[in-house]
Amino acid sequence: MSIKLPEIYKMIRAQFLIGIVFPLVVGTLTAMSISGSFHVPGFLLVMLMGLGLHLATDVYNDIYDTKQGADTKGNERRNSYSGGSGILLEKPFLMARMYLIARCGLLLSFLAMIGLLFVIDQTLWLYVILIYGVSAFLSKYYTAAPFKFGYRGIGEILIWFSFGPMAIMLAGFSQNMMMQGTLYAVMPATGFSTLTILWIGQLIDLPDDKSAGKLGLVIRMGTKRASYGYLVIQSLLMLNILMLVFFIFHPG
Repeated sequence: MSIKLPEIYKMIRAQFLIGIVFPLVVGTLTAMSISGSFHVPGFLLVMLMGLGLHLATDVYNDIYDTKQGADTKGNERRNSYSGGSGILLEKPFLMARMYLIARCGLLLSFLAMIGLLFVIDQTLWLYVILIYGVSAFLSKYYTAAPFKFGYRGIGEILIWFSFGPMAIMLAGFSQNMMMQGTLYAVMPATGFSTLTILWIGQLIDLPDDKSAGKLGLVIRMGTKRASYGYLVIQSLLMLNILMLVFFIFHPG
């Protein structure tokens, strides 16, 4: 059975792929501001690597949340910010295709990583391989058993770390740059920006997540405290940006 283009967009949650594009672009621009040069092959390959990993993560999240009961047809509050696309609830016969897409995403990211090793300094290879290994592992086991990190109240920390420090480090390495002050300073912001999307999704999906045992921080904190938690995340994001503007780039 053929799949239409809008269905593919929904299956891969294309609108959220910007989540990995943003930190990789920020990390690359920061590295450029330090070195004064732009390593085009490194940028293109790291972008492919990041997109493949993010695609796999989103699709695996859909698969295992559906199988484990966190995504249900009864969620009337579901919208584009929900934790999953909901497409498997409408068309369960797409499950095999979803697995194929997730594995293709991992394959794409692996091939891009191999390519990246050929265009960056050899001293950076181990760091890039470690980041790929951790990211590939989390792409599946963020929701899949036996680890199910997103169900145990530590998923939010891993999301912040993946889209903050790890993504910025990877972008820096793709530009042949070891970590240094300015790159460290931009790490928190990109993680917080992605965490806000996850936080909203948990508020929307709270009833279904709770019944399925997906006990993220929002459920553990309760709606009222989680609302204050969202305010804290946004405040930290703004403070990080202000710090960058006033203490690193020294505006006139």
